[in-house]
Formats: sequence, structure tokens, C-alpha cells
Amino acid sequence: MIQRELLGTAQVPGGELLELYRHDRDFMIVLGHNELMSTRKWGSEEALAVQAIERIGAVRQPHLLIGGYGMGFTLRAALKLLPADGRVTVVELVPEIIEWARGPMAEVAAGCLDDPRVNLVQADVAPIIAGSEGEYDAILLDVDNGPDGLVRADNDVIYTSSGLRAAKAALAPCGVLAIWSAGPDPAFTRRLQKARFDVDEVKVAARSNGKGAKHVIWFARAA
Repeated sequence: MIQRELLGTAQVPGGELLELYRHDRDFMIVLGHNELMSTRKWGSEEALAVQAIERIGAVRQPHLLIGGYGMGFTLRAALKLLPADGRVTVVELVPEIIEWARGPMAEVAAGCLDDPRVNLVQADVAPIIAGSEGEYDAILLDVDNGPDGLVRADNDVIYTSSGLRAAKAALAPCGVLAIWSAGPDPAFTRRLQKARFDVDEVKVAARSNGKGAKHVIWFARAA
């Protein structure tokens, strides 16, 4: 039996310890007993980009903000669909995540971070959003396990009423806020609606073949 191999660890600023493992040809990032992401399951991460871009339509020089690089599935899906004049700002808090993408997971990353349309920022995404006004045609957030923060308590601010107001202000007219979650959260849906977003809550399979657990993505547009 092939044993999984620990390739690296990363301390999330103000949060928990992440571990990168390889098992045969697969990689996984783990927090304690929770597998946060894996190269075996990436269907919902791709859907985050694909369905958000479908919703913004034919925008001239579209600019996307992706909060959380993860394993790059959302970024690579976005780059496949964006035109040559599109831009993607990728904000990743944990420097080791990017080191892993350029190191042991370079084959998985497939050069996406070196695409000329990509601007990589190592920072907390919440202040980036709060400091922007009308900048992004879509904001795609996959920075934790969803509104019920698991990795880092400070992520909770993104999902508060004030965080949602900041996201709305950062969006261009008709822009879309897309938020990934491991599961449903009716209270958060109501919070989006109270923040005057029109909300489309979509269940998406974790695996690209439609099998496995169902994740949730909220697609929200200013009402």
C-alpha cells in the first residue's frame, strides 16, 4: 500500500496549521482531520469560475478578483474562458501555498501563475476588497470552508454585513459576487439578501464527474 507523504507545512497567519501531502499521483492540503482540497476533487472549484463568468457575460476587458489560490483550479478555469484583454487579480494569504504551486505542484499549476493576465498579490483579501470601488466584474471567494470559518477566524469578516457591503462597493455595475462553501448556510443566504443582493444558490458536485459530496456556491448581484 502506498503511504501518503508529507511534503510541507504552513502556518496560516492568525489561524491553523496546513499540511501538504502527496499520495501516489494526488496532492491534498489538510487541516487536522479535514481535507480542505485535493487534486481528486475539483469540480466545484472550477464551477466557481465558469458559472461566475457566464453570469457577467460579454464584458469589455473583464477584471476578476480571486480570493484564495488553493490548488489553482478556479484560476485555471477562469483563464480558459477570459479573453486576451481580461485580467485576474489573485490574492493569497499563505506564502507556502504559492511556493507549493511553483514547487512540488508545478505540474498541477501548469504555469497559470505566469500567465500575463494574472496579478498575484500576497495579502489578506478582505482589505483588498474594502479598498476597492467599482473595480471588479466578479469577485470569487474560496478562502475558507465557507461562511462558517474553519481555517482562520479573521476570515469571518468577509461574510459579515459590513464585509458584504464592501464587496458590493468593490464590484463594477452588474458585477457578480461568487462565494464557495462546503455546505449550505441558510443564515448566510438571508444575510446576502438583507445586504440587497439578488442571490442564486447553486449546489455543485465536488468531483468533475458529478459524483461525490455537494458543495454550495452563492452567486450574488446587487439588487
